[in-house]
Amino acid sequence: MKSVIAEDLVKTYRNGAVRALDHLSLDVEEGTVLSVLGPNGAGKTTCVRILATLLRPDSGRAMVGGIDVIKHPEKVREVIGLSGQYAAVDEILTGWDNLVMFGQLYHLGKKQAIARADELLERFSLTESAKRPIKTYSGGMRRRLDLAASLIVKPKVLFLDEPTTGLDPRGRQEMWSVIEELVKGGVTLLLTTQYLEEADQLADEIAVIDHGQVIARGTSDALKKQVGGERLEIVVEAHNVSKTMEVVASISGNKATLDEGLRMISAPVSTGATALIDTLRSLDAEGIHPLDVGLKRPSLDDVFLSLTGHAAEEKKIEEEVTTGRRKKAKK
Repeated sequence: MKSVIAEDLVKTYRNGAVRALDHLSLDVEEGTVLSVLGPNGAGKTTCVRILATLLRPDSGRAMVGGIDVIKHPEKVREVIGLSGQYAAVDEILTGWDNLVMFGQLYHLGKKQAIARADELLERFSLTESAKRPIKTYSGGMRRRLDLAASLIVKPKVLFLDEPTTGLDPRGRQEMWSVIEELVKGGVTLLLTTQYLEEADQLADEIAVIDHGQVIARGTSDALKKQVGGERLEIVVEAHNVSKTMEVVASISGNKATLDEGLRMISAPVSTGATALIDTLRSLDAEGIHPLDVGLKRPSLDDVFLSLTGHAAEEKKIEEEVTTGRRKKAKK
């Protein structure tokens, strides 16, 4: 069963001059994680805001939990949770006060709101800091509290819009652990990110989005296979580069490429370890002893570069209009 369906979504700004979504279509199976992967300005946040009923599309259709997002937004809000790029909490209030307030805004009785706040603070390892003002929290603590707030009503579908943006590596790992626990509990999750390792770590499937369109979709392994198999990489002394390139090309059956700065010769190979062993034997017969050698599997970085022609974090275009104003990326 599909918990989230988006069909042919179009959203433009500036009287159509800026097309944030260009007939975007995707879906999420119940109880799974779909990661929407793309650079800044690709359309990720616009997609989430439409699915979460915060923005109307110009055209297209969207369903969440079997409910039409455009026709019945109030019913959709009863079954979803949303955590955006920036923690939507009151810095003056304590963590406990924030969660109780969110509970009451969701029409929970005071006792029920307090009980739910206590439960979530414990679940997100925030009990010890519950009575401290939010302004004293670290970035990771704020993001965990914001995620806790999105779970006040135990949503069936959760939208996480770049949940680890701005966090240090430790904070990112902590958030990943929290998200993995949510998935084990059966929540359907749509996660947007520009971090390739995050998509690799958390997602059942990945939808690669660029210029407002889904340009590829599949499991992490399936997407990597689109780029090709493993690559043989060998580093040698400068005077051995030419001969090594000949050997690598002969054994791999493919053109060998050279990174002159690293003196690394590489080529795609279909036989993996066998090609590596054969290459080492041939080089040894030529009296060549590599400084370094290895097999590299394609990464999601390779996938994104292959699909879009640029790295995931290389493209810095104008950010999406999500708050009524625009910010231009630094040149």
